[in-house]
Amino acid sequence: MAKLPDFEGFAIFAKVVELRSFAAAATELALSKATVSKAVTRLEVRLGARLFNRTSRRLALTDAGQKLAERAARLLSDGEAAENEALAQSATPRGLVRLAVPMTFGVRTVAPLLPEFLSLYPEVSIDLHLSDATVDLIGEGFDAGLRIARLPDSSLIARRLCAMPRYTVATPAYLKRWGRPTHPMHLAGHKCFGYAYLSTPGVWHYTNASGEQASVRPAGQLRVNNGEAVMPALLAGLGIADLPDFIVGDAIASGEVEVILQGWKQPEGAVHLVTPPGGPRPARVEVLAEFLAKRLAMGKKR
Repeated sequence: MAKLPDFEGFAIFAKVVELRSFAAAATELALSKATVSKAVTRLEVRLGARLFNRTSRRLALTDAGQKLAERAARLLSDGEAAENEALAQSATPRGLVRLAVPMTFGVRTVAPLLPEFLSLYPEVSIDLHLSDATVDLIGEGFDAGLRIARLPDSSLIARRLCAMPRYTVATPAYLKRWGRPTHPMHLAGHKCFGYAYLSTPGVWHYTNASGEQASVRPAGQLRVNNGEAVMPALLAGLGIADLPDFIVGDAIASGEVEVILQGWKQPEGAVHLVTPPGGPRPARVEVLAEFLAKRLAMGKKR
């Protein structure tokens, strides 16, 4: 297979021609004079022709050097232009961000924030993918995703955006009819709703202030793959649910449901922005991460 052209050699040669000095070219390129000289010599050996006539006082192009100089200058100019364009692209937020977000959190929390973001960054567009399933960011070509959970170890780069507590809840009517559990193990005797995408499917984990831990595998008539789908059956008093604040917070505040198992806490949950590994994030992803971090933190304070 043919070797690639010596692009570095051509670029250094062009800079020497432009400045008419090996020393000046070395200074501008932040290279040693020896490196510049070796690059030109390497190019001469490869091309089989001397490019400069060099004396202690004078540097002049040979006939071969004159014929090559214009093309080398064009290569250098094109390379500098390509690099400047790429740097501008990475520094200026523009382009498409493919963002994967859990369904209800995306509809209720993220989507209402997007009009402001899109107005602030008119050259950025969003492809919002809504699903409670954990998508393969790398395999499916996503730039970023939001995860609401304790994150398992992975190669993804994660940034914590805000806390997201979970609550075990039931309606007053359900508790009046079936009794109020006071220990997680009591849930085994109650009707509970299941959620398909827990980090440990089908198992609810708790810890109390003294450090006691309890894990229970509750059962009931309904299992869903979207947390909001539990709400109608929950509000109808048909069972107990374990839900994040963004789904059940309003119902707790209104008194439609009550938090049970006081003194027991679920593992600390949070909203994380995750991105594929490798290199700095593009500007369009970075500004979206900063925007969501600020807006979600403001939302949790209200």
